[in-house]
Amino acid sequence: MSTSAAIRERRDDDLASAGQALIRVHETNGYPVEGVSDPIGWLTPENLLKAWVAELDGRIVGHVSLASGEGEDAAALWRQQAGSNEPLAALERLFVAPEARSQGLGDRLVRAAMEEANRIGRRLLLDVMAKDQAAIRLYERLGWRRIGELSHGVPDGSTVPAFGYVAPLHREKDA
Repeated sequence: MSTSAAIRERRDDDLASAGQALIRVHETNGYPVEGVSDPIGWLTPENLLKAWVAELDGRIVGHVSLASGEGEDAAALWRQQAGSNEPLAALERLFVAPEARSQGLGDRLVRAAMEEANRIGRRLLLDVMAKDQAAIRLYERLGWRRIGELSHGVPDGSTVPAFGYVAPLHREKDA
C-alpha cells in the first residue's frame, strides 16, 4: 500500500481532524496531561504564532505549533542562564497519532517549527515531561540541549517532572 505524507501549515478546517488525532494520542500516551475535554481550544492557544499538521493519505495524523515563548517555564530558565533578552518562541502541541508513528513525521514537524523560528528571528525553547522519552530522544537527535529540570502542573493540582530544552542556533551555510 502506497502512502503519501506531507507537512503543511495548519488551516482552520484542519482543527476538527487534528482534535480527533489528539484524542487518539491521549488515549494511547496520556498526552496532554491536561486532558482533551476541549481539543480545539487546546490546539488554538492565545499566544499561537503558527501551526503545522502532518497529513497522511489525506488524513491529519500529527500537529505542532509555535507560540510566543514569553511566560513559559523554559523561557524563564533560559533567560536566567543566558542572560539574554532575545525574542523567544515555544515549540508546543507536538503529537503524531499512534497509527502514523515511525514514519519520521515528528521529526519533520519539529523541523518545520525550527525553520520558522529561525526565519522570524526567535530562539526556540520547549518544556517536555520526563515521561515522554520518545519526544526527548527526538529533540536530542535534532540537537536540542537540555537546560534544566522543571515541574509541569496538572489539573488536579499536582506536578510531574519535566525538562526545559533550547534548540540549536541555525548556522548560515558558508558562501
